[in-house]
This record gives sequence, structure tokens and C-alpha cells, in this order.
Amino acid sequence: MSADNAPYHAHIYYETSQRALADTARARLCSFMQSRKIPQLLFVGQLTNGKAGPHPIPQFEIHFTKEALPAILDFIQSSGFRALVHPLTDDDLADHTLLAHWIGTPLELDLTTLDPPGQNKGVARFGKSDF
Repeated sequence: MSADNAPYHAHIYYETSQRALADTARARLCSFMQSRKIPQLLFVGQLTNGKAGPHPIPQFEIHFTKEALPAILDFIQSSGFRALVHPLTDDDLADHTLLAHWIGTPLELDLTTLDPPGQNKGVARFGKSDF
């Protein structure tokens, strides 16, 4: 799957002290998804308590199609949270590095947890589950 027609993930990071704010942001995104305010928003994951996969600090992920990208970017930028936004192609490493877009200060990801080229478990769970 190429980046041109790939679905998207966004990982919205928060510090432990921001958990209540992150919960509010997550609830708003759930509302946008259920009301179809952002119809291409297909999944809102749970808040994590710490590291998950390559992500070194608490985060929650959302899944959406490319058409929702402008609305998602606007929401994240206005929220004040840092985020990693990336397509889901067949190259998990490229998705999290070369094809990734950071909002706010980038984090150092644990790239050793990513799938090898040609495999991407994120594609299989798109719209269904998070970590």
C-alpha cells in the first residue's frame, strides 16, 4: 500500500499530569466520530499508562482516512498536545520516520519494536484496535 492511498494513524501524546485533559480530548474525538462530525474518523483508542510499542510516553491513537487529515491536524494543533501523524503503508519504519508528521516537539521512538518492511500489523488493526 502506498502513502498516496493509505489510511492514517495519529498518536496523541500526553504527560501523566495531563491525563484529565487527554481524557477530555479523547471524549471529544469519540463524540466527533459518533456524530459523524468527522465522518472519516473511524477509531479512537484508549489512553495508555506508559510506553506502548514504539511510543515512549502515554498516548492514545486514532485511525482515520486521508480525507480527515485537515480536520484531525486542526484538532490536534488546537489541543496543545504533541502528536505523531502517519500513514499506514507496508513499511512500518518509514511510516514512523520518513512519512511521519510531528506536531510539537518530536519524541525519540523505540524503532526496534516496529515491523520489518513488507509487514505492518497496524494495517490489519486499522479501525479495529490499538496496542
